[in-house]
Amino acid sequence: MRYLWLLLLFFPPVNVFSAVKPLKHEIRAVWLATIYGLDWPQATASVPGEIQKQQLSFCRILDSLKNANFNTVFLQVRLRGDVIYRSAIEPAAKVFSGKYGILPGYDPLSFAIRECHRRGMECHAWFVTFPVGSDRIVREQGKKSVVKRHPQLCRRFRGEWYLDPGMPGTSDYILSLVKELVLNYDIDGIQFDYIRYPDNSAAFPDKQTYQKYGKKRNKDEWRRENITRIVTRVYDWIKANKPWVQVSSSPIGKFSSLEGGRKEGWTAYESVFQDVRQWLLSGKQDMILPMMYYLYDAYFPFLDQWVSISNGRLVVPGLGAYRMRGEEGDWAQTDLTDQMDYSRYFGGKGTAFFRCSNILDNTKGIYAELKNNYYRYPALLPPLSWLDDTVPQPPVNFRVEYRDGGLRLSWEKPESEIQDLTYTVYYSYTDAINKADPARILETGIHETELFFPVEQETERGYLFFVTASSRFHIESNPSSEAYFYVSPYVK
Repeated sequence: MRYLWLLLLFFPPVNVFSAVKPLKHEIRAVWLATIYGLDWPQATASVPGEIQKQQLSFCRILDSLKNANFNTVFLQVRLRGDVIYRSAIEPAAKVFSGKYGILPGYDPLSFAIRECHRRGMECHAWFVTFPVGSDRIVREQGKKSVVKRHPQLCRRFRGEWYLDPGMPGTSDYILSLVKELVLNYDIDGIQFDYIRYPDNSAAFPDKQTYQKYGKKRNKDEWRRENITRIVTRVYDWIKANKPWVQVSSSPIGKFSSLEGGRKEGWTAYESVFQDVRQWLLSGKQDMILPMMYYLYDAYFPFLDQWVSISNGRLVVPGLGAYRMRGEEGDWAQTDLTDQMDYSRYFGGKGTAFFRCSNILDNTKGIYAELKNNYYRYPALLPPLSWLDDTVPQPPVNFRVEYRDGGLRLSWEKPESEIQDLTYTVYYSYTDAINKADPARILETGIHETELFFPVEQETERGYLFFVTASSRFHIESNPSSEAYFYVSPYVK
């Protein structure tokens, strides 16, 4: 256990980690909520003009994220028993067209993946696992609701409906949804939210399920085993079919009570039966994004705890950008940046912010701070070496030519290279490029084999470039050959 976090409790906010250099590898993510159109879409669409406006609003969101060097979007694809893609199992969410079961003339998920990839960002499917809606939602979904189609799997608890994790059929049902999503879409990952028993779970009505399937085991352990079984089954199927698709979850922000017996309130392990340590130790997660929407001693020691049980997998703390709003806690900007600093220093592999709009609204200047300081330079994604550490071949035939007010950089994928690749272009104004320096990254996550770099022809300057390739497991190749171009307004 580390104790540097104690300094932050008793001294005014200062950047005690100012010596930490910008990171070359880092996840920079937002959760983009579609439920109730919180982040997108802002309006329903049914005719071409409305559809175009709906799509344009998403592109503007991505452009703003791209301008601040974000590289990952967790897009909510399953809401409450409804989805934002073409499904033969669950109805389309009404938030896009105004009616359950009807998409707005296009496939929102397919569109979102394409637009994310065009901007060099990954698109992960944020999947709400067990909650399937309020009484009103179930009523509006009608015969399409999972509550109506599979009533034996569902339990009503405090006005909301949930899939019962203890029912064997629940595992089958969730896996069927995962199969449909992973096989039909080029998602980069699937992230499971609400993969837990609900709040105040002691009263959750699974008594009959426990009597039938619990086999006299301790009920808390039985509940943990139910969720772990689903996590394991889903992970194993995904890796057998598309091993590059990352599997992650967003557990409760505190894993379990700390040593010393201090009461920690709501925890993942004790309160909602998420045995995340077991998921990680058995290698059934690639990344965890604990929802750490707390301050000071409710944050720092628990990040240490997550890192200590990570088993080499990625720990990406979820930070509550919404907490800067006056009605949500009125946090200072430095509350978030202090947490980012600590995570960077003590083993976190990036940050995910909840929610997207709370970043793009520039609440208390957070967007500007990220763009101009923390995310000033692009970052590659951390390598997933436990999945596949094969180093791709470097690009070949790298060329630079002046065209239409800028430099056109182009390269080719070696004929013998069979992996799907993305590319990173590095540059320098000197006669050498330090590949380890993130300030030398011009662009990353490029899916094409060319890049246009606008330059001012009136400025006399030389440019040195090379390009690398990365696999879908984020393993980077050696550099290509270098290319040099000298821009001058004068004839040489």
